[in-house]
Amino acid sequence: MASFTVEKRKTAAGVIRYRCIVRVKKDSAIVYQESRTFGKLADARAWGKLMVSHIETQGIPGQQPAVPTIRELIAMYRNDPDISKKIGRTKGYVLDLLADSDISRLQADQLSTMAIINHCRDRNAAGAKPQTVAQDISYLKSVFAAARPVFGIPVGDDVIREVIPVLHSMGLIGRSERRSRRPTEAELDKLRAGLASRMNHHASKIPLTDILDFSVLSCMRISEVCSILWADVDAAERVVLVRNRKDPRKKAGNHMWVPLLGDAWDIVQRQPRDSDRVFPYESTSVTAAFQRVRNALGIEDLRYHDLRREGASRLFEAGYAIEEVAQVTGHRSLNLLWQVYTELFPGRLHAKMKVEK
Repeated sequence: MASFTVEKRKTAAGVIRYRCIVRVKKDSAIVYQESRTFGKLADARAWGKLMVSHIETQGIPGQQPAVPTIRELIAMYRNDPDISKKIGRTKGYVLDLLADSDISRLQADQLSTMAIINHCRDRNAAGAKPQTVAQDISYLKSVFAAARPVFGIPVGDDVIREVIPVLHSMGLIGRSERRSRRPTEAELDKLRAGLASRMNHHASKIPLTDILDFSVLSCMRISEVCSILWADVDAAERVVLVRNRKDPRKKAGNHMWVPLLGDAWDIVQRQPRDSDRVFPYESTSVTAAFQRVRNALGIEDLRYHDLRREGASRLFEAGYAIEEVAQVTGHRSLNLLWQVYTELFPGRLHAKMKVEK
């Protein structure tokens, strides 16, 4: 346990000095000690606190830190105050799964390409799809990438980067399949009716049908819908500021003004203003209600996120250009939207050619 004390001393010339002593004890025995003298008490204390913090996170200076198991390294990663606040639900779930797997019993410096391949084979054998296993490897890589700079653990992500092309070639990991599922109008009508019935329960307070329709019309993710602030609604322009919008390159601070087209604006206006948020509900509660109703109705292979694609498709069908749709969906890259567009209108260029002739 590291600690420090400050001693007040007077030199032969009568000058007051402050000596800070940092010690590390183990079983009452001093295993490390270092001291430094300062002219100001505040400087002595600041150095002492800095040294104690360094020792507790990086180990005793000059000593090679003990290499933890992968399970212990994952725990360090998850508990870091700056890293933990950026770990989403999916990543947290995958890291917990990794911590319970056989590979996590290895010491971090014993991770090998063979161990990674065997982990992927085991996951595939248990029924996990290649794109699911790819998440394991991606998040494990992020843990190892942080090991040396953040925790002073002498390991890196080189082994993982080396084996990734091999895992792809073996078919053990793969890219996520791009979805094209859209709800039919009949399915949406059934969902509205089912959600409305659920809203009639005395304990229900969530306007599930409004949120369902707003999700389609605004093309927002459910987490974005449930985060909209009344203070960020601009009535003059009929736009809303969506804060920290998801972006592969930048999430924190990625704020975007989004137009609320058509009935989306009306839905917002009829919400009660008894909270700082327009829809002051947990996004997980909304999706849970959606899933229960969907399952009860027997609607297969429909996810809440598919409503976002439905909204974008409707905008294209209404004649909006890709750049205009991107203003609503928030896509920084137009590639995904272009795929949606070409799936909707594969023969539009042929039709345009006929018109030009």
